[in-house]
Amino acid sequence: MKKTLVIGASSKPGRVSREAVLKLREAGYDVIAIGAQEDKIGDISIQTGHPSKMDDLHTVTLYLNPDRQIDYYDYIMALKPQRIIFNPGTENPVLEKLARENNIETEQACTLVLLSLGAY
Repeated sequence: MKKTLVIGASSKPGRVSREAVLKLREAGYDVIAIGAQEDKIGDISIQTGHPSKMDDLHTVTLYLNPDRQIDYYDYIMALKPQRIIFNPGTENPVLEKLARENNIETEQACTLVLLSLGAY
């Protein structure tokens, strides 16, 4: 399964990032969540900062606007994921270029739609 890091996770009901964490977990994915505040989404703890233990990370899925992503550029590149998903509203040409320069696939898509189509 594709270990996934959700950046911009929120435990607030109605947040798409919350739904993504739940749906990823429901689909059997190993999920790590980073958000602005420590909390929980189901059985997943939301961590803050830049947690370091992430062996075999496959995907980073973003729920942060481009301005808030800047603090994560170096962190994401150091994690060496295979791909980054830019969910609607998170599109960022600067980070996409940086990812391509580091041989990381980028995708402008909705994680929830990809899951629902079996295309994740």
